[in-house]
Amino acid sequence: MKLTLTICLATALTISAKAQSPDKALARVRYTFTHIQDTTQRDKPKTENMLLVTGKNASVYTSYDKLNQSLNTQRQIQEQMKNQTGNSNIKIEVKSEMKVPLTQEDYFFFANENKMITKERLFNNYLIEETAPQIDWKISKDTMSFSGISCQKATTTFKGRKWIAWFATEIPFQSGPWKLNGLPGLIIEAYDEKKEVKFTFAGLENVKDNANQTNSGEDGKIVTPNGTGIVKMVGIDISTSYLGSEIKLPADAIKTTRKELDKLKAARDKDPQGFMQAQMAASGMQGSFKANSAPRPAGGTTINKPEINNPIEIPEKK
Repeated sequence: MKLTLTICLATALTISAKAQSPDKALARVRYTFTHIQDTTQRDKPKTENMLLVTGKNASVYTSYDKLNQSLNTQRQIQEQMKNQTGNSNIKIEVKSEMKVPLTQEDYFFFANENKMITKERLFNNYLIEETAPQIDWKISKDTMSFSGISCQKATTTFKGRKWIAWFATEIPFQSGPWKLNGLPGLIIEAYDEKKEVKFTFAGLENVKDNANQTNSGEDGKIVTPNGTGIVKMVGIDISTSYLGSEIKLPADAIKTTRKELDKLKAARDKDPQGFMQAQMAASGMQGSFKANSAPRPAGGTTINKPEINNPIEIPEKK
């Protein structure tokens, strides 16, 4: 997909949400996420690289592939801005190499406040806050080593699935992939009993005190090529703040409810270009938005989204 965005260098209006206290990032854990979304095609699971950034109190779980896509978008924008220095209007074309949909939700877990906050982006960042789920883990004496890390086994029933998790008591974080948390050690590996959803350990690194902040600035802002100012890019996700040394909510996020966010998604899906144009106007931006995606089949048939008959959260039967 190629997005064309013509913008004026103007400050956009933002609506701030009351943020939780930032926490120092201490470790980054990478997972390979595998999910059989369509049970009629078990040989074609969705696979995505994910990232958990954790500290003593807080953690955030996001798509590592999405982060790398954001870095690539940043590079494209900076290069095009450099080539258009001096123009009052800048035309930006962003080419995405995305072959499959990436996970758009980011999950923030604040242990001390007992809060789970889901961040989604639809032009703006939106936050849905809820009480963190209390997971009833059963810890067993079984042990196993993953990449040299000694782990202990725990099981639970959560969100409609029976889960097996392996956690490392020697890494004293309460966090884990997705919404799995609350064990006395970092969750290194987790999967449901049918192995339809798996989080496979792919690496761990400590966050240095002098973590490079070059690519971890405030969401949606790019320093101009001559270094004299900052341009706020509204509507394009170029956030790489999770690569910094702090775990914090985006400063310009808007608190909402799941019901209201679903309404916005429906409006976006019905008319993507009109939705983006309206959002730009509401944010005080002048300019135009155009999305050039792959051509639709003859007759105007919409391109099908991936079939999902096996979501990660299975609704309880009433």
